Amino acid sequence: MTSSNTVKGPASYFPSIEQKYGRPIAEWKELIRSSPLTRHGELVTWLKTEHGLGHGHANALVAHTLAEK
Repeated sequence: MTSSNTVKGPASYFPSIEQKYGRPIAEWKELIRSSPLTRHGELVTWLKTEHGLGHGHANALVAHTLAEK
């Protein structure tokens, strides 16, 4: 039995990202959009090195943000 409101994909990480790093998802997305970097891998590395995110969290944020374009 599956629930229709179960969040799947990158967004499933959002509650734990907000809890762990203390910033709303909208703020992380704005950071990603305002970065001079444009490639997925570069953005993931930047979030990990400059902002201390784990790989899975950084990857989820970048994937979700870039998919909006």
